[in-house]
Amino acid sequence: MSSVAHLRTRAQIEASRFPALLARAEHLAGTVLLGDHGRRRAGLGDDFWQYRPLRAGDSFRQIDWRRSARGDEQFVREREWQIAQSVQMWVDPGASLRFSSHKDLPTKADRARLVALAAAVLLIRGGERVGLTGWDLPPRRGDAQTLRLAEYFSDEGEDDYAEPESRGMLPNAKALFVSDFLGDLAPVEAALTKAADRGVRGVLLQVLDPSEEAFPFNGRTIFESVNKTLRYETLKAGDLKERYLERLAERKARLDHLCRLTGWQHFTHHTNNTAQSALLWVYRALDGSQG
Repeated sequence: MSSVAHLRTRAQIEASRFPALLARAEHLAGTVLLGDHGRRRAGLGDDFWQYRPLRAGDSFRQIDWRRSARGDEQFVREREWQIAQSVQMWVDPGASLRFSSHKDLPTKADRARLVALAAAVLLIRGGERVGLTGWDLPPRRGDAQTLRLAEYFSDEGEDDYAEPESRGMLPNAKALFVSDFLGDLAPVEAALTKAADRGVRGVLLQVLDPSEEAFPFNGRTIFESVNKTLRYETLKAGDLKERYLERLAERKARLDHLCRLTGWQHFTHHTNNTAQSALLWVYRALDGSQG
């Protein structure tokens, strides 16, 4: 196959993933039954909200004379006030997320992208502005934005571990960072500290394969990174289990502590659990109703 033909085939494959991911995300969002988002109320705005009886202190200029002409009572036409919140997302493109321990399980990357995009669908439907951290895709509303997000989420990085993008964080916005958080935590700490300084609060969604929690390895085992840049061979893998689990627990505790200090929330999701459970937790956490 010529290089041009190969490039065209790769481009077609990559392009086909965007609508597929978006369709799955919209389906997942549709499975989550949610009530009113709680951000719509009467105030300044352009959209009609409701009629209410004239009250003391109201100006006569507020009276809707057409509605009032239907009876003896005078009514005021209230407009809707949308308290629009900007939500900025970072989904780890690192190669470490392209791991799955079993053919029947999704990769961590697939689950991370799906949950993040489904959350974006729900937030945009609720009137929020959603975008990426950094400068590439500022928060916006609308269906076109979800397609742009699907395109960006489909990008794959070359390094095993990626650092959170914390540039361009809008003051007092909310944020969602999705990763396995198995790389160096110093950039994560720097990103959350920077975000907290700007009044940004958010969620760390840690996506792990169940084997990364259970460490079901014994005997001769070769541990190799997805990109094959890291490799370790041992004849007694079982002897590493206790220390590995201790270090994983220490890492989670460090993330919990960091979130408490910065006003964020940390949640660990495993790919053998439903994507719906992760989405519901993320949505509630971003909405402020998750403790």
